[in-house]
Amino acid sequence: MQHVAILITSHNRKDKTIDCIKSINVSSQHLRKNPDIFLVDDGSSDGTSEALKKEFPNVYVIQGDGNLYWNRGMHTAWKAAVETKIHNFYLWLNDDTILAPTALTILLQASATFHDEAIIVGSTSATHDPSKITYGGRTWKGKLIPPTNQPIACKYFNGNMVLIPQQVYQKVGMNDPVYHHSLGDFDYGLRAAKAGISMMIAPGIMGTCDAHEQLPTWCNPEKTFKKRWKAFRTPLGHNPEEYFIFERRRYGLGVACFHYITNHLRVCFPQLWKG
Repeated sequence: MQHVAILITSHNRKDKTIDCIKSINVSSQHLRKNPDIFLVDDGSSDGTSEALKKEFPNVYVIQGDGNLYWNRGMHTAWKAAVETKIHNFYLWLNDDTILAPTALTILLQASATFHDEAIIVGSTSATHDPSKITYGGRTWKGKLIPPTNQPIACKYFNGNMVLIPQQVYQKVGMNDPVYHHSLGDFDYGLRAAKAGISMMIAPGIMGTCDAHEQLPTWCNPEKTFKKRWKAFRTPLGHNPEEYFIFERRRYGLGVACFHYITNHLRVCFPQLWKG
């Protein structure tokens, strides 16, 4: 019997989080055993924890202090899952993602195709436009790869919906908590590749999750320098030290140093960059 742990981090998105868990329950109806859900409530002030405990008493709710953000929250949820019991699979899931009714079944079937030794990535589309792929597997240059009717390879992935078998966890470990918010998913893909792990996109669209496409504050020329600099230095912005670590691992020291400098220049003179 397959034991699945679903890992989620939430912060002040009570309604979306509840809808996400409802979609998990629907998708779980096709499984022989319901998954365990480990959710980090990272300092929400909108009653997320209280609502979850009332409506979904079987969800493991772990309290954060508001300083974990996505990546460290996912690391915390994963650690709790590992300490609770042995699971055959760990599923990363964003709290604003709605699973398709057959998503869990398809993800597990795709994993079985590769003898549970590959990372399986679920693709999502925009809520009101099924033809628009928002998150999933990517090429080496960062372009999203549309899913087909068969599993296809990718170079790295967004962490919105990612199935990690126990065998992969044993080789790669957890996501690296050196990152606060972003980059932990990309970094995990790089580490997996170095360990010889395949990364495969599951067939079809596995759910919906709307993309955040607005120009980030840190490089928006319409914002004041003070606001740009503040956003640049926060975990939700373009934290330069964390990006340096990631790019040093991916491209080497020279590229990491170059982008560290140019990103600071972009904060000061964003009008010199397009888009």
